[in-house]
Amino acid sequence: MSSLSSARNVRLTREIKNFETKSPWGITCIPQKEDVYDVLLVNMLGPKGSPYEKGSFELLINIPKRYPFEPPLVKFVTPVYHPNIDKEGRICMDMLKMPPKGAWLPTITLETLLVSLQTLLANPNPDDPLMMDVASEYKFDIEKFHENARRFTEKYATGIQPKKS
Repeated sequence: MSSLSSARNVRLTREIKNFETKSPWGITCIPQKEDVYDVLLVNMLGPKGSPYEKGSFELLINIPKRYPFEPPLVKFVTPVYHPNIDKEGRICMDMLKMPPKGAWLPTITLETLLVSLQTLLANPNPDDPLMMDVASEYKFDIEKFHENARRFTEKYATGIQPKKS
């Protein structure tokens, strides 16, 4: 085993253990297979005070061989109505991209990344969207955006079916 992959595994082991002992509010992160850290399963509660607050969202994290020198690939499994998350669950966030276009640094931990992602849920960035129509709605009709995001969350992220209106 190379020293790079050994250092990667030591770091990932420590980061996963941190989730077990003192995970941030509303976020769990576990390996898909015990003691294999290539794919992680995340459950994230929607931020309080946001249209996502009643939701529970599943995410998948694929850890690259060169982690932490490359950012993990993070994807929402649960559909989300959000300007920065597309229908495939891909996320547009600087922290998930390598410089010079992105802001990934090897010092960023999985915890920091997931807390930032939870913050992005509550605070979309409509100026760097993946979903142009949703970004436009967010900018020009915030009430309609909140209503659609809430309805989408009820439909896909709570297990509770929305009432027919």
